[in-house]
Amino acid sequence: MALLQIAEPGQSAAPHERKIGIGIDLGTTNSLVSVVQSGEAKTIVDENGQHLLPSVVRYLPDAVQVGSLATAAAVKDPQNTIVSVKRFMGRSVQDVISTWNELPYEFENQSGNPIFKTAQGAKNPVQISSDILKALKDRAEAALNDDITGAVITVPAYFDDAQRQSTKDAAQLAGLTVLRLLNEPTAAAIAYGLDSKENTDDKQGSIAVFDLGGGTFDVSILTLNKGVFEVLATAGDTALGGDDFDLAIVKDIVERLSLSEKDSKAHHRALMDAAKQIKEHLSDNDSFEKQLALGDKTHAYSLTKKQFDALIDALVEKTIKTCKRALKDAKLNIDDISEVVMVGGSTRVPLVRQKVGAFFQSDPLTSIDPDKVVAIGAGIQADILVGNKPESDMLLLDVLPLSLGIETMGGLVEKIIPRNTTIPVAKAQEFTTFKDGQTAMMVHVLQGERELVEHCRSLAKFDLTDIPPMAAGAAHIRVTFQVDADGLLSVTAMEKSSGQQAHIEVKPSYGLEEAEILDMLSSSMANAQEDMQTRMLKEQQVEAQRVLEGMQSALKADGDELLSKDERAAIDFSLQQLEKLMQSDDTQAIKSQIEKVDAISQAFAARRMDKSIREALSGQSVSDL
Repeated sequence: MALLQIAEPGQSAAPHERKIGIGIDLGTTNSLVSVVQSGEAKTIVDENGQHLLPSVVRYLPDAVQVGSLATAAAVKDPQNTIVSVKRFMGRSVQDVISTWNELPYEFENQSGNPIFKTAQGAKNPVQISSDILKALKDRAEAALNDDITGAVITVPAYFDDAQRQSTKDAAQLAGLTVLRLLNEPTAAAIAYGLDSKENTDDKQGSIAVFDLGGGTFDVSILTLNKGVFEVLATAGDTALGGDDFDLAIVKDIVERLSLSEKDSKAHHRALMDAAKQIKEHLSDNDSFEKQLALGDKTHAYSLTKKQFDALIDALVEKTIKTCKRALKDAKLNIDDISEVVMVGGSTRVPLVRQKVGAFFQSDPLTSIDPDKVVAIGAGIQADILVGNKPESDMLLLDVLPLSLGIETMGGLVEKIIPRNTTIPVAKAQEFTTFKDGQTAMMVHVLQGERELVEHCRSLAKFDLTDIPPMAAGAAHIRVTFQVDADGLLSVTAMEKSSGQQAHIEVKPSYGLEEAEILDMLSSSMANAQEDMQTRMLKEQQVEAQRVLEGMQSALKADGDELLSKDERAAIDFSLQQLEKLMQSDDTQAIKSQIEKVDAISQAFAARRMDKSIREALSGQSVSDL
């Protein structure tokens, strides 16, 4: 008789089998991959013992180089060597050109997403990123000698829907199953929280995760309470990082050496490499002095730490202003922050640590390598998600950086999910039709903090059709917004009586500029009072339009039968006054006139009600009722 294999509920029938989940920090400058082995998360090294994989891809006619080989060729073959591709994810080519006009690349066209011309033909940021992810996947499979079940991939907390979706697409193109996209600051919190697990009872306060990488910056305010991580607020800049420190040095070199625009563009990659060396040298030394080789010429150049600090001071100050905004959003004071975690290679710059420490009035935590901490956190989360730690009680909560809503009558925005709402989340709200017999409704999905559609970002539009024709206001249309754990949005609209529904997944063609993100937040605060006044006016104008159309429809149906000439004249006059006031900006006057129309038409409304009841009861006996 054959044996029947059994297992306890929720446990594997083959406990010796272990699924492998990897964590990937897809960075602007460098990328890493990690895995949990023997209960400890570690970054995986390549055949040369290197943890960091430079996020550089070079395209040859018959080969693709990723990492150090590509970096070494960046100076002699800049057009085919794509550096810092993460900065271009989810952006338009115009945005890329206007933000980084010194780039040595050629693009296929000047509209839409950036398409790079390379020796292998056209390549977009998703394809380039997938080559980096594939190199990391291959490294992990070679080191672990096993197949990968899935990966947790980190993204800046301020990445919008387009940038997150682009990252997911790149992973799938590389042959990876995406377990989850994880905000980089949250990944760092996981790493530090578990690293200090025995002390979590003493760590009940809030922590700030300051993440300054090669090309992006995030600061998140989180609560850490016995293994539970919750992001209270997040703020950042998707185009600020160590590359900008390098660019500041490059500009100084160009100015002081009086290089022409042609020379500076031709030697852009050599200048950037030199600037990076200078920056790293000044992290441990007071001055730098060297002969710079540019083409067939050499130039003497020197820079002191004090001069370097002056070059980047404004950039570092931008990060401090962002920290202030994040604290305000979290409704916390500096005294409420118990720890500051430093993440990203650019936090090694002494001025950064100095200013962050001074602002938060405490020494930042740097016990985990700032280059590795995000990957380690992602590896820990991946190990949980593939099921290797079913007993884990870790709860992980991120938040939306901007509010989501739909357009309503009058060009107003009805927010369905407000910013800083914990995700994943699903919220629904009911709406109705504006006109009698309306059989379709356009759902316009918006992102932003202002009250009017024109001041927010349009994400998508779709139509709900085949609504049963009913009187205005009778239909019940339920609009549901669902944001998954990766921060991606899906919207469903359903008419409840018929079950008719329409659905869309919001995947914009390109992402927001960093200035637009900041503008959305700052302008909402600067214009809060004016926006509310405008909203109140628009609401009254919409209500006036509804009253006007409703009364005109009722008068057409029953006015001659149920009203005397004097009564009809009085109602007509009040409606004419309302129609005139609708065009004004006097909110209170419109509201008062609506109340007058309501008062003067009360008797007419009562007679219509009586008529409807009589018609409904006509021919009915008491026994029928």
